[in-house]
Amino acid sequence: MAIVRPNPDALLAEVARQETAAHRGKLKIFFGSNAGVGKTYAMLDEARMHAAEGVDVLIGYAEPHIRPETEALLLGLDILPYKLVSYKNTTLKEFDLDAALAKRPALLCVDELAHTNSPGLRHPKRWQDVQDILDAGINVHTTLNVQHLESVNDIVEHITGIKVHETIPDRIFEEADEVELVDIAPEELIERLQEGKVYAPQQAEYALQHFFNRGNLIALRELALRKTAERVDAQMEDVRLATDASQTWAASERILVCVGPSPFSPQLVRAAKRLAAAVHAPWIAAYVEKTRGRLSQDAQTRLANTLQLAKLLGAETVTLSGNNIAEQLVAFAQQRNITKIVIGKPAQFRWRERLFGSIVDDLIRKSGTIDVYVIRDDWEERGGNRP
Repeated sequence: MAIVRPNPDALLAEVARQETAAHRGKLKIFFGSNAGVGKTYAMLDEARMHAAEGVDVLIGYAEPHIRPETEALLLGLDILPYKLVSYKNTTLKEFDLDAALAKRPALLCVDELAHTNSPGLRHPKRWQDVQDILDAGINVHTTLNVQHLESVNDIVEHITGIKVHETIPDRIFEEADEVELVDIAPEELIERLQEGKVYAPQQAEYALQHFFNRGNLIALRELALRKTAERVDAQMEDVRLATDASQTWAASERILVCVGPSPFSPQLVRAAKRLAAAVHAPWIAAYVEKTRGRLSQDAQTRLANTLQLAKLLGAETVTLSGNNIAEQLVAFAQQRNITKIVIGKPAQFRWRERLFGSIVDDLIRKSGTIDVYVIRDDWEERGGNRP
């Protein structure tokens, strides 16, 4: 079986990352689907707990949103004065980065990570302020709504019809040391809006008629849950690769389908798509290119069409290289934590299997804890003739 060896560049990058992390503050994000789900409340509630334990906690910026229960959590905590900025005949209240760096608390709470700073401040975005704080070795707690992630900006606009202009790079979310999902049901959030616990009555009525309708809230909640699940999944994969990359951890399903130039391959792709949809799993279509021999022009065309079909149906496509198809598939499956492999068993003469062995049998022997689904080619039963 092919040996899965660690990537030297990846190991060096991980060592460098750990060295940097040792001197950098820790970032925790209180993450939710929308305003009003309780992110600021959860952040301040935890801040009070740490302060009671003797941790030097500083509230760098907290937006209470006229909620008395949230304002009550600020009582007794050390609060950094706002930085007042004059802009267009008004005075804006901003987070004072320089004052926070001068005080150097053990834990700094900074609300609304995606906020756009007023003109004239050191950085245009608050997340950039937070990066400076972390670089100084100060731990930061902050809040973020899913619609402010850059990668889902177009999805949110399509769902809600509203363009969200304040976004942060996804890497800030992905590299956070901890993400805590703050979640409530859409019906409860609508009730909070109607009771004036999120916005003032006039604002709340407008919000309920536009961004905060039930359909939008359900869709945004699903986005938040999915982004949180993706992060947990990535963390699990890091742990798995650091321990034993040859073992599959079936915490969630992943499908791999082996395709080739055969006219049977589109049937395999569709079978894999149905399986992936049934178990709500991501899936990959892989072609193993042998180092010996070349495909005819017709075979290359059939292969390209099959891979294109897989992409259209939502699969990731990869090309592997090696003369032992089963070894390459299993090695790749172990690297990607694949739980199920789909492979075809086209009609062929039994004497060939006795003399040379079957790829299917070889794959099953080497697959270990990975399930193998063998799809039979029914072309001949339907009256077709294979090339």
